Amino acid sequence: MTALMLPHAPPVEPRARFRDLVGAEWLKLWSLRSTGWSLLLGALAVVAFNLGTAWDRARYWHQYDPRGRAAFVADGMALGDAFTYNAALVLILASAAMGAVAVVGEYGTGLIRTTFAAVPARGALMAAKVLVVTVTQVLFGAVVAGASFWSTQAVLSLRDIGLPITHPGAPRVVVASALLAPVCAVVGMALGALLRRSAVSVVGAFVLLLLLPAVLTDRRHATAVLAHVTPLHAWQRLAGAGPRAPELFPWTAGGAWLVFALWALGGAVVTVLAVRGRDQ
Repeated sequence: MTALMLPHAPPVEPRARFRDLVGAEWLKLWSLRSTGWSLLLGALAVVAFNLGTAWDRARYWHQYDPRGRAAFVADGMALGDAFTYNAALVLILASAAMGAVAVVGEYGTGLIRTTFAAVPARGALMAAKVLVVTVTQVLFGAVVAGASFWSTQAVLSLRDIGLPITHPGAPRVVVASALLAPVCAVVGMALGALLRRSAVSVVGAFVLLLLLPAVLTDRRHATAVLAHVTPLHAWQRLAGAGPRAPELFPWTAGGAWLVFALWALGGAVVTVLAVRGRDQ
């Protein structure tokens, strides 16, 4: 008797689990030599800026008059050397560039087509990429901010003006400086997902995160509000040391933390949604 031949349905591959996507993105990120080198060079540059400022302060401490020395100690201005403005600029650009390259790199090589063919769930894939980059940048920011605080205060302690981490305001300086890295990295990812060109994305990050906050003045209400909603000004509000100068339009530390959260959330949402419904 002839066996009845029934058509066989093609096997259905199981849907990729989110943790598998995260693992794949983690391996993909760290398989690039540029990842380790960019993090290392960025960390060295940021710490060097901070350490150089503290070293210069300690070296020329004898040139301060007694009143200036007393004010420096009383106002806890050593925290200002723990993470300087110039170091924050370097951190912002380095983190945003890495975030942009994490997305744009696959477009440049054409690997993104293979990736989306293997994982049709584009939103989940990009969410995994955002998570991996965010975790990496959180660790990077924590190491850089911690090393900067420890090294600068150790140098200042040579003049007995260094501060411990338990000093009021010190934890906020370290945490705000550490979180500046993942916030800007996610913004860079959003720009990369929208613009899809490495150079254009990095330039866009420079304009959005550095140039625009620099030209916004706090002398008028409209521009002050715009300045306050940028990550750079939010970091300045949180990491500012010493007595605050009178502001025409003051704002709170809670508002600055909210700015950090909204930029990170907005960047993640844009990164995930930007790849949906677009030809690759």
